[in-house]
Amino acid sequence: MKNVRKISFLVALTFSIFSTITAQNKQISLEEIYGGHFRTEGLDRLRSLKNGKQYTILDFDSSKGTTAIDKYDYSTQEKVETIVSSADLKEISHFSSYEFSEDESRLLLATQLESIYRRSTLGVYYVYDLQSKNLVKISDTKIQEPSLSPDGTQVAYVQENNIYTFNLATKKTKQITTDGVKNKIINGITDWVYEEEFSFVRAFEWNADGTKIAFIRFDETEVPEFSMDIYGSELYQTQQVFKYPKAGENNAVVSLHLLDVASGNTTEVALGDAYYIPRIKWMNDANTLSVQTLNRHQNHLKLLAVDAKKNRVSVLLEEKDAAYVDVADNLTFLEDDSFIWTSEMDGYNHIYLYNAKGKLVRQITKGPWEVTNYYGYDQKQDKIYYQSTENGSINRDVYSIKSNGRKKQRLTSKEGTNAADFSTDFTYFINTFSNATTPPEYTLHAAKSGKKLKDIKDNKALLEKLGDYALSPKEYATIKVNGNDLNMWMVKPTDFDANKQYPLFMTQYSGPGSQSVSNSWMGSNDYWYQMLADEGYIVVCVDGRGTGFKGRDFKKVTYKELGKYEVQDQIDAAKQLSELPYVDENRTGIWGWSYGGFMSTNCLLKGNDTFEMAIAVAPVTSWGFYDTIYTERFMRTPQENPSGYEDNSPFNYPELLKGKYLLVHGSSDDNVHVQNTMRMVEALVQANKQFDWAIYPDKNHGIYGGNTRLHLYTKMTNFIKENL
Repeated sequence: MKNVRKISFLVALTFSIFSTITAQNKQISLEEIYGGHFRTEGLDRLRSLKNGKQYTILDFDSSKGTTAIDKYDYSTQEKVETIVSSADLKEISHFSSYEFSEDESRLLLATQLESIYRRSTLGVYYVYDLQSKNLVKISDTKIQEPSLSPDGTQVAYVQENNIYTFNLATKKTKQITTDGVKNKIINGITDWVYEEEFSFVRAFEWNADGTKIAFIRFDETEVPEFSMDIYGSELYQTQQVFKYPKAGENNAVVSLHLLDVASGNTTEVALGDAYYIPRIKWMNDANTLSVQTLNRHQNHLKLLAVDAKKNRVSVLLEEKDAAYVDVADNLTFLEDDSFIWTSEMDGYNHIYLYNAKGKLVRQITKGPWEVTNYYGYDQKQDKIYYQSTENGSINRDVYSIKSNGRKKQRLTSKEGTNAADFSTDFTYFINTFSNATTPPEYTLHAAKSGKKLKDIKDNKALLEKLGDYALSPKEYATIKVNGNDLNMWMVKPTDFDANKQYPLFMTQYSGPGSQSVSNSWMGSNDYWYQMLADEGYIVVCVDGRGTGFKGRDFKKVTYKELGKYEVQDQIDAAKQLSELPYVDENRTGIWGWSYGGFMSTNCLLKGNDTFEMAIAVAPVTSWGFYDTIYTERFMRTPQENPSGYEDNSPFNYPELLKGKYLLVHGSSDDNVHVQNTMRMVEALVQANKQFDWAIYPDKNHGIYGGNTRLHLYTKMTNFIKENL
């Protein structure tokens, strides 16, 4: 077919796991996928020490059930010592995370963690003194987000929506705020929607010398409540009630405060018209705080400087966009508090240098490609390190460049996904590499040249294990749809015969700025797709308009119209693929989770002459049901954009259903509420449309725990086999 154009085979057929010899006929099973049979090994909780010569990782001894923090030498890759092991601590059976104090004399150890929402946890925390070997428990009750002061003498944390400090020498606790009340006032911890959409939980920060703490206060009083039934094992169900601002509704009123640690006095900082405060960060000057604010439309971002002595606010820079401005974590202050900033202002995400007053010095990186990660700046060598898509939007490489934008150097050589973890002094970096045929490899490199110095860890044992299985390569290509070259991969049946016809099963996520087509190692779903390919299905993934890493305009074309252009791209891609001689045009299915479920539902309805089957897991069925920050960023409010909300909400046109439809949701989904599925179900019932559905009791957006994932994927697999 003319419109399907391969750009390159990124999968070498000579790799042992993908070669087609008769011995390789073992079939992947769901029990193996969701039982961890194909799990990869890595370097857990890697931390570079300040000397730049050594690093630490968290090691778990499964035979003993203990954890340890081990120190390694960069140059030799030899283990230097075990800093601490839970086997030597009477109070702790194991710990799951750790943080060093600024001077690396103490460790903050996390134990007994329990999840609250996606990123937030409650836990019991200890401080371990590396010299004295003393272990101090911070609080007898579970707390959130503890943070050591720069000198390691105090810990600040949040408990029941209030901020406390704990003095390690005196063992005394001091309550800083007193007005914290569940579902009303939160101090120092983000509310649900900030945690989910601005991707942070700790909303307080120590300054450079530990004399001040800046924190955000959330007043949720006017935010509407959402409740979920929890069925558990008791006679009566209980309810979880929490504040959740749906699109167009009231958000928490946020304010910024400064605590003087010595006196205990707090003062509020007047930020004017700040609607959101998505980031705060102290500068190297201990008396200057940077604050990022956004308006409700999220198309006007300000970077402010707060003089903590005079409580005075000035504007460092402003950024506006016709659609929205993304919030990133790349802001880095150099020694003189000049700073690095990333922005899409020229059409692609790039690195910019500003002086301490906020005046643009220069744009450092340029080109029709995206900077995808900023790693840091080596001031001595005048080198900025970053990751980008310069070698193709489905690939990632690590680069260095001078602050004047010259002498750019590619530091990684293998085509695929490269990600770096630099030593503190930028002498070394540990590269994590994978591609479609290579599971993660960890190698040591010289930061100056990129030269590989040592192999650290690979997953050859997994490759050898996979050598017994019938697997098919991912074939990467682009497909021309609606005037755009869309990235695509295809997995064909293991015994593929071009003279036969096969059903087509499409997978996608499609959310704004996302990427599903990448040259990286397999996740759990990829093993499932291999299993389906072995059953005789062609599996395809296409990243349509609105997805990321191909420039601002490609990503933001879906603004105010979520579910319009992305759905059209999937339908049109399916139509083109159905013209291939080996695709059965009467057997086309699609599935997705969350945004992908919203997409698969719309594709089945709006593309009812193209798709015969769809599966939607935890789908949004109306953006009016979803949260303010995410939804309004892309859609504005329902009051401002009613047609954008209504025209692409699938429960508004249930009569279009012709194919087979499976709808799945967890009843305790705090993110995409089960309300979305219930409203879709009611619409289909009233339209007298038959469909299949399943509710997983007390399961959240991830729908996991025990045998849940195995049960879910068994159900979906059976549905595909019966209906496609």
